[in-house]
Amino acid sequence: MVKRKTARTIRKAHRYLGIFLGVQFLMWTISGMYFSWTDIDEIHGDHFRKAAVSQTPFSGLLGTDELQTSKTIFALQLMDIGGTPYYWINDSELINARTGVRKDGITRQEALKIAQQHMLPELQVAAVERLEAVGAHHEYRGKPLPAYEISYSSPENIKAYVAVDNGSFQTVRHRNWRWFDFLWMTHTMDYKGRDDFNTTMLRGFSVMGLITVLSGFTLWFISSPTIRKFKNKER
Repeated sequence: MVKRKTARTIRKAHRYLGIFLGVQFLMWTISGMYFSWTDIDEIHGDHFRKAAVSQTPFSGLLGTDELQTSKTIFALQLMDIGGTPYYWINDSELINARTGVRKDGITRQEALKIAQQHMLPELQVAAVERLEAVGAHHEYRGKPLPAYEISYSSPENIKAYVAVDNGSFQTVRHRNWRWFDFLWMTHTMDYKGRDDFNTTMLRGFSVMGLITVLSGFTLWFISSPTIRKFKNKER
């Protein structure tokens, strides 16, 4: 049998670890429940977007040799910006596909037209803001800047984002996504950027959580009347 002093030490360690880790265990459970009970497509805001984006048919486009660029082309994408075709070249240059003229980013009105192509028609625009920089916790973090933030009048506080450099529609953010994002931060314990799943804090709490569970099993084993009776029979 385990000595009484050893059992007391294990019980005390288990109790204090449980108190220390209790809040984080609760957050892991709450966030895990939220993740498992939500539709990820809804979190992405797909229900605020058109099921299919209408594509404008273009003709009379210039060949690559006719464009006003001295760079060797290794990547080219055709962009529809307000009904006008543009080439997005080498992820850095936006050139009119009919005139060959270089364009330095899209305008506010062009961003609105691009958003209209992607968002549901019944949504009403409330404001448009140009973002030059965002913080580590901003909902648009990790995406191309500058960008236009288009806000809509709705209880869900819907916002759409369009990149300025090439006019690409980036993402949709809304109330439920923000709840998801907050709970994701508590789940990963990345309180700086939210998206790092390999933080030292998470690893430390995981190890301490494992110790807490193992100490609980050990306490049950050394204090269980059933185990004690079984051992007495063996003697």
